[in-house]
Amino acid sequence: MKIAIIGTGYVGLPTGVGLAEFGNDVVCIDKIEQKITDLNAGKITLYEDGLEELFIKNKNSGKLKFTTDMESGVEQADVVIIAVGTPTHPITKEADLKYIYAAAGELAQYLAGYTVIAVKSTVPVGTGDNVEDIIKTSNPNADFDVVSLPEFLREGFAVEDFFNPDRIVIGANSERAKAKIAELYTPFNGKTNFLYVARRSSEAIKYAANSFLAVKVHYINEMADFCERSGADIDEVAKGMGLDSRLGAKFLQPGPGYGGSCFPKDTTAMVSMAKGHGVDLNIVETAVKQNALRKIKMAERICNAVKEVEKPTIGVLGLTFKGGTDDVRESPAMEIIQEIIKSERVSVKAYDPKGLDNAKSILTDGIYYAKNAYDACKGTDLCVVLTEWVDFKEIDLAKLKEVMNTPSIMDLRNLLDRDTVRNAGFKYSRIGEADGN
Repeated sequence: MKIAIIGTGYVGLPTGVGLAEFGNDVVCIDKIEQKITDLNAGKITLYEDGLEELFIKNKNSGKLKFTTDMESGVEQADVVIIAVGTPTHPITKEADLKYIYAAAGELAQYLAGYTVIAVKSTVPVGTGDNVEDIIKTSNPNADFDVVSLPEFLREGFAVEDFFNPDRIVIGANSERAKAKIAELYTPFNGKTNFLYVARRSSEAIKYAANSFLAVKVHYINEMADFCERSGADIDEVAKGMGLDSRLGAKFLQPGPGYGGSCFPKDTTAMVSMAKGHGVDLNIVETAVKQNALRKIKMAERICNAVKEVEKPTIGVLGLTFKGGTDDVRESPAMEIIQEIIKSERVSVKAYDPKGLDNAKSILTDGIYYAKNAYDACKGTDLCVVLTEWVDFKEIDLAKLKEVMNTPSIMDLRNLLDRDTVRNAGFKYSRIGEADGN
């Protein structure tokens, strides 16, 4: 099939690479000229484990192409996938759909023959109706259907999730559109669960799923706070909870709060969307508010740990919102650092295996960006683990101890083995343990 994908970000690019790998002719379209120039030159523009190899393979085979020209990308496409951003509107806190609607208005004029427009971006319920109206208005003669095709790609695992999805949700209001999308996803027949629903239901599923997971993350963080005060151990409590098949073990890892490009904006949009329909989502709204406060509390915890030091320096390991990605958007690590340096009392040195360049574009003052983990902790009074990179789990503790002023680690991801760290001579604190305060 001939596929056009509008948007080359963390959803569009992995999706395009994956569909090309299945033998489709894929054209990825983006307005950012430099990004397209880099992609055409064989330079990948984001980090995802396993993505670069497939990107180069399919680009070199001619199955994967890149352009800024909407017309050449769309005019021969059987399916056009919209995968542009839907950021939180700074005032209304709703999902900002200007990129979605702009893409719909532009692509409409180039449709030739029957085309399925698949909205893969996370959008509020009813957006597909609006996209349909925009296209009809722009091109009354167009032969098309609009479907909702929500993405469930975890950042850091996008390639794995594309080829091994646990479900494919298709929101289509016509049998013709269902058949076209079913053809697109033929390689997954017999390998995953297909769910065909109405378009509005499909749009709601992604928000409902992400909101539930965000609530689950916040819940285990609250339980971690309780464990610290009561003398229980959150790791043991979470393990006991996870053995219950009704609850499941995933998303029961305590930490400094959820972040990234999905949970923060999707929960905020979900609350706003519900209010627009006269519904109060009190559980989700509480999670949103308390998750923001948690990052402030984590910053206070870090500062309190070095309050007896006259001019303390801390080494931060991890800047991305989780391991396996270079994405620092809404990263708890970045927000915690920004909170710490407000007082100008604590100096911060930081390192991340993949996110340094993106971090530098957000935070330039008050932080030293290190060349490796040991450089980040050299001469420091406290090492703080803020992202669960495998690199940090395997750190050489003896070498780390040598470079630090004070052998002290605060592990806000519960990444390290507590006994190993303490036996190596470190003072060690973690989330959800009685001495974690």
